[in-house]
Amino acid sequence: MSYVAVIGLEVHLQLKTRSKIFSACPQEYHGADPNTFTDPFTLGLPGTLPTLNREAVELAMMFGLGLNCDVSGFTQFHRKNYFYPDAPKNFQLSQYDRPIARDGFLDVTLPGGEVSRVRIKRAHLEDDAGKLTHPTYAPYSMLDLNRAGSSLLEMVTEADIVSAEQARAFLESVQAIAQALGVSDATPEEGKMRCDVNLSLHRVGEPWGTKCEVKNLNSFRSVARAIEFETARQARILDAGGRITQDTLGWDEGGQKTFLMRTKEGEADYRYFPEPDLPPLDITPEWIARVRERMPELPAQKLERYRAAGVREADAQTLSLSVPLSRFFDEALETQPRPDAQKPDAQKLANWLLGDVSGLLAAREETLEASPLRPAHLAALVRLIDAGTISGKIAKDLLPDVLAGHDPAALVQERGLSVVTDTAAIDAAIDAAMTADPGTVEKVRAGNAKAMNALFGPVMKAMGGQAKPEVVRERLSAKLGLS
Repeated sequence: MSYVAVIGLEVHLQLKTRSKIFSACPQEYHGADPNTFTDPFTLGLPGTLPTLNREAVELAMMFGLGLNCDVSGFTQFHRKNYFYPDAPKNFQLSQYDRPIARDGFLDVTLPGGEVSRVRIKRAHLEDDAGKLTHPTYAPYSMLDLNRAGSSLLEMVTEADIVSAEQARAFLESVQAIAQALGVSDATPEEGKMRCDVNLSLHRVGEPWGTKCEVKNLNSFRSVARAIEFETARQARILDAGGRITQDTLGWDEGGQKTFLMRTKEGEADYRYFPEPDLPPLDITPEWIARVRERMPELPAQKLERYRAAGVREADAQTLSLSVPLSRFFDEALETQPRPDAQKPDAQKLANWLLGDVSGLLAAREETLEASPLRPAHLAALVRLIDAGTISGKIAKDLLPDVLAGHDPAALVQERGLSVVTDTAAIDAAIDAAMTADPGTVEKVRAGNAKAMNALFGPVMKAMGGQAKPEVVRERLSAKLGLS
């Protein structure tokens, strides 16, 4: 019998603060030698006291507002006690029953266009742990505390997710919101966005099953594959009459399977109690209003704007979820060489940006942000095509130079690439093509109109791709006696 999956996600985002959440130690440690970004508080030395980072609080508020959460009222920190080598204090400063954000939701658009709502249970602030590395075959582990104490925001969903596809779409939306608001780089490859998956199975009409948690997944693909594997694993156990135990699992990327890490702790095992050295915070309506004023446009707002501009759904989704793409697209769309100039067509601009430009950059292993390409130049290229000044073929030929930072209008003028509309020159090229291929001419005149395409190519080639295609077809039809 088939089972229904019940999935909840815990998403950890490293916030973009200059210092760690409870001390003045700099936070941006990536690429640094191990254990060089520490201080007495991070190391848990006796007599040290925490000082809360205000920017971390406001970034968390902003993210909560972006997820339609309630961020008003009191919030408080608790000590979450556990003993592990990467936690020098032997506790984590987190938020227990008074998180900074609660009761939100995010509407997620799936690849087929279906929209599903995922409820956000809570989002809370905490300090991150350090990192253990385990050298292959070595009888020891290595400890790096650079990450310890970093500003971390953990978001917990309700168990509203039912598939790997929905989980991935949700994470892509969360990443887009975090990056658009500037609260986090949200880059899984750098450990700045990590995810835990809670999953259980049950049959329709029966109570939910026992859940297992898959920890520390560091890519969206790993999340999707872990969900698929764990769904199949639990189904096999249940079909065989076995029981699911509440375990914490790891993910073996090489073997593409989960493995047992430990039996799941209960809430009582952490012995939560209020942090005595940090008073509760009162988040007032005035404070919320000031944070809301700092919020830039959200991906959902961009999506509606792109739809209204005439961009087709799939392209609008792609643009709205990427900060570099949307920033470039918006600047290109608004670029006008003169006040009376017409804006480039939004869909045509999206076609070039998401198609030829992105393809060429990917082939070169370059990013849009690092490219010399200017939004104004891509907009100018689209205008030249729309105005009939150059053909699409010439535009593609010019694109590598435009990506290098050159103005397409100047290139067209320097190289004499404007579209030829001189009918005498076009007629001469047509006459030459017809003379060179009398067999095709006879086929067309015998009633096979489609055979004219065999003459169209040579004419365009003879004109160096600069003849206007519509004019060539019109003159060629007239020469062949077609209406």
